[in-house]
Amino acid sequence: MTSSAVPEHPWLLPGALTLNPAAGARPRRTTRDWVIDSLCFLLGLGWVLLATADAASPDPEMAEPLAQPWMITADALLGLACCALLWVRRRWPLGLAVATLPLTLFSLAAAGPLLIIYFTVVVHRRAAVALGVTAAGMITNFAFNYLRPEPSLPYWAATAWGVVLSFLVLAWGMFVRARRQLVVSLRERAERAEAEQQLRVAQARQLERTRIAREMHDVLAHRISLLSLHAGALEFRPDAPPDEVAKAAGVIRGSAHAALQDLREVIGVLRAETGAERIPERPQPTLADLAALVEESRAAGMRVDLRDRVTAAERMPAALGRSVYRIVQEGLTNARKHADGAAVTVELIGGPGGGLTVEIRNRWPVGGSRSPELPGAGTGLVGIAERVSLAGGRLKYGRDDSGDFRLAAWLPWPA
Repeated sequence: MTSSAVPEHPWLLPGALTLNPAAGARPRRTTRDWVIDSLCFLLGLGWVLLATADAASPDPEMAEPLAQPWMITADALLGLACCALLWVRRRWPLGLAVATLPLTLFSLAAAGPLLIIYFTVVVHRRAAVALGVTAAGMITNFAFNYLRPEPSLPYWAATAWGVVLSFLVLAWGMFVRARRQLVVSLRERAERAEAEQQLRVAQARQLERTRIAREMHDVLAHRISLLSLHAGALEFRPDAPPDEVAKAAGVIRGSAHAALQDLREVIGVLRAETGAERIPERPQPTLADLAALVEESRAAGMRVDLRDRVTAAERMPAALGRSVYRIVQEGLTNARKHADGAAVTVELIGGPGGGLTVEIRNRWPVGGSRSPELPGAGTGLVGIAERVSLAGGRLKYGRDDSGDFRLAAWLPWPA
C-alpha cells in the first residue's frame, strides 16, 4: 500500500481495513478491535450470568426450568466457554459457528456469545455462507423453543421473535460488510489512480527526455561537424596565414564551448531528480535564426544557397519555425558529413493555409568525400522523420533522378 493510502489513524479502523488485501497476510488486531472484542466478551459474560441467575431462580422467566441442578451448572460452563471463543472468532468465524451450532438447540447461557459469533460470520464471509448459517439457525430456533419454551409467550410468538432477531443481526452484519467493501473498493481505486498517475508522469518524463535527446542530437551533431570541418581545414593547409589559423581556432573554440554548454544542459536535465526544481531551457530557435545558421555554415567553408520564398513569415507559429530550423540544420550536417565541398541549396516555399515546403539539396560527391567521413549514430534522419510526423507533415529523402541528394519535408501551416 502506498504512503498516500495509509489512514491517518489506523488504530481506529478494523484490522481488515488496515492491510492491503493483495499482501496476503492476516490482518493484525488494532486498538479498535481490542476494544470491540473486550466489549463483546463483557456482553457475553453478562448474558451468561443473567441467564444462569434466571435459571437458578425459583420462578425462571426466560425459559422452562431445567430438570436437574447440574444442568444449570453445565449450561453456565458452556456459556463461559463460548465467551472465551469470542477472542478468536475473527480468525475462524465459520468454523466456530458450525462447531457451536448444536448448542443453540438447548443452551440459553450460550445464546448471547453465539449470536455475536453469528454476527462475525455475516461480516467476514460472503452472503451465501451467511444465509446458510442463518437457515441452520432458524431450524435450531424452532427446536430450542420447543425444548425450552418461554413461560410468558406462546410457542409461535417466541419463535417469531427469534426469527426477527436473526434477521436484524443478518441485516446489520450485511450493512457493515457492504460498508467495509466500499471502503476497500475506494482505497483500491485511489491506489490504482495513483499508480496510473505515476505511470503517466513516468511516460511524460520519458517523452521529455526523448525530445531533449532529439534536440541535442541535432545541436551537437551540427556543432561537432563544424569542429571537424575547421580542424580538417587546418590539417589540409598547415601553411595558412596566421590570421586564418587564428580565425579557424576561434571558431573551433567557440563551437566547442557551445557544444559543452549544450551537453552540460542536457546531462543536468536527465540527472534531475523527480520533484526537483527544473532549470529553465534556453530559447528554442525559430525561422528568424535560420539566416545565422546558414552564415555559420558558410563561415566554415560550405557553399550554401538560401532561397527563402516564405510569405507572411512573421505569422509563422513558433513550433513550425523550430521544426524548419531543425530540418535545415540536419540537412546541412548531413551535407558536411557525406558531401564535403559540395554546394548545398536550401529552399523554403509556402505560406499560411498552404503549408510549408523545406528542401535541402546537394550534389552527390564524385569519388567520395575529400575528408574522412564523420561517425554518426544514424538517428538524425529518423529523428527528423519523427518530428515531421508529429507535426502532421511528410518527409522524403534520398537520391533523385538527377543524382542529387534531396531532403524534402512538407509541414502544415494553418491559415
